[in-house]
Amino acid sequence: MGANTSQVSDLSENESLRTLIGTESISENDPFWNQLISFTFTSPTNSGDSKLLEEAVIPLAKILIENNPRTGNFGALVRVFLGRTKELKISTECQDQLFIWQAHNALFMIRCLLKVFVREMSEDELQSQFSYQERAPGSCESGSEDLLEETICNLVHLIVEVPLLDITYSILFEAVTSLLILLSYQLFHKEILRDGVIYKYLMQGRCLALTSRLVKTLLYNFIRQEKCPPPVAHIFEPHSEGGGLLYGLASGVASGLWTVFTLGGAGSKPNPDQEQHPLPLSNQSLLLLLVLANLTDGLDCPNPYRQAITSFKNTQDTSSIPSPHPHTFQINFNSLYTALCDQQRSDQATLLLYTLLHQNANVRTYVLSRTDMENLVMPILEILYHVEDRNSHHVYMALIILLILTEDDTFNRSIHEVMLKNITWYTERSLTEISLGSLLILVVIRTIQFNMTRTRDKYLHTNCLAALANMSAQFRCLHQYAAQRIISLFALLSKKHNKVLEQATQSLRGPLGSDDSAALPDYAQDLNVIEEVIRMMLEIINSCLCNSLHHNPNLVYALLYKRELFEQFRSHPSFQDIMQNLDTVIGFFSGRLEQAGTDLSVERVQEVIKKGAVALPKDRLKKFPELKFKYVEEDQPEEFFIPYVWSLVFNSGVGLHWSPQGIELFSMDSG
Repeated sequence: MGANTSQVSDLSENESLRTLIGTESISENDPFWNQLISFTFTSPTNSGDSKLLEEAVIPLAKILIENNPRTGNFGALVRVFLGRTKELKISTECQDQLFIWQAHNALFMIRCLLKVFVREMSEDELQSQFSYQERAPGSCESGSEDLLEETICNLVHLIVEVPLLDITYSILFEAVTSLLILLSYQLFHKEILRDGVIYKYLMQGRCLALTSRLVKTLLYNFIRQEKCPPPVAHIFEPHSEGGGLLYGLASGVASGLWTVFTLGGAGSKPNPDQEQHPLPLSNQSLLLLLVLANLTDGLDCPNPYRQAITSFKNTQDTSSIPSPHPHTFQINFNSLYTALCDQQRSDQATLLLYTLLHQNANVRTYVLSRTDMENLVMPILEILYHVEDRNSHHVYMALIILLILTEDDTFNRSIHEVMLKNITWYTERSLTEISLGSLLILVVIRTIQFNMTRTRDKYLHTNCLAALANMSAQFRCLHQYAAQRIISLFALLSKKHNKVLEQATQSLRGPLGSDDSAALPDYAQDLNVIEEVIRMMLEIINSCLCNSLHHNPNLVYALLYKRELFEQFRSHPSFQDIMQNLDTVIGFFSGRLEQAGTDLSVERVQEVIKKGAVALPKDRLKKFPELKFKYVEEDQPEEFFIPYVWSLVFNSGVGLHWSPQGIELFSMDSG
């Protein structure tokens, strides 16, 4: 924050602002507007600064809401902004910084007012605030033009037409932020909004023709990861004693609007909170892209932004076959892949990766063809490894990304060929060298164990096991520790099974004199769930033994070392069929080890296993259907994704602060 933070309350006394919100109409041609939008500041980029700004704006905006039906001053401010934007592209080409600066300031003011309007009124009432014009006493006309639609289209045009340069960075950021604010009505409704004025303008109106360009621009904003340029105050310093128009306007700020609120400007101390958002435009563009992609389909019109997201192609794709999809475009997949690898620490980048892998076949094919897959997989594994510190939605997305990747056999083979050294974030054990495949298995098993002891989420279990099952036939040269952890997980499940079985037996007997009507835990259901998981683990081990036993001596070693674990399941009706193969393998290798003598060293045991793996006739093992699981989105996915996306906007929107009161879409402690 700048040195004048304590004076933010002075906004209510500011003469220019009091004129804007007052009872007198101001003509669009009045010199007042030039004075009003000539101020120098840096937009707030952290929640603390934004909260201070919003608290200062709310009372002013409420007075404007009251007076605007008679004065039309809000509409006049909007038209002043629209007038400035018509020349914005030319101004950029001419490096006309003054013009861009004033257009930006007008939009910043509109955005601050809209933030309060959206919270205080319905969409229809908002549309009225745009349409009120100066009128004679006794008349009640409002403007015939639809100024709200004009503003939305103008913002979209601005984002796609104006090139991203240091001098345009701030106005592009404000345009993206303004669209997010207009769409934020969803935050204040528990039910999913499926129509409305703003929805209609973006989905069916004049903006429709710009759909693919908007999606492409927002994606490139994310890809480019441009840092916020330094504060522009120095641009307006006088070049000589006499100054000039440029300096004259800027120095007039002392009597202008926002001198009291120079946020994070030149000379202010860096705020640690601010440092978390070095890429405000990139972050905000990604959030807007996710909001647009998750708008619900209309009755007769599928969401065009989702169509664009699901069908865009690589710039290297030279095929002349026309796309059957509307709103398609081309983008550089190599740049997109690099940005996705770099940004996975944020929820929103992981959600974008999920969306693209799940819905865009072109991106999925490209990602799976990469020979540096570890650059993408490692950040995903790190998210899962730090499961305690992540919100549950981020963990789900990371896990589903792995599940989608493991649907591909080439991926499952190649991950065992990539060798990694010194994984610093894996702290349970020093891993000096391990394959990406073995590391993936370790992290997924750790996630299952964490879930068993903490969250007990069946959905998480199911997806973890499905990913392991998809990989199991392709397990190759498993690291000794990965093989041990597979068997250790089975040991943990076995122990849990015995405990639940004991509890179930005791509850059936019941203590003497107990009240039969008292609620008993549903041990039968618990037992059923745990047996399903045990069955799945046995199938995963079996799949590896049947398909790649000779590639995995460490798994056979771990299996033999803990063979007593499997005894109790041999005669269990749920596991008899699958236990036959494990019995065969354990029996075969036990026999080979007995023949080799007693007191064998670890090295000698491993040698016997390696030779035995080649000697074991494959027809001795019963064939089971291939383990293959495919991710399928739940019915009505919007019930999950729309609250999730808006929770990201709420928590991660740069320079945006919402009071938790009145937020209906999600509970404050969700995720």
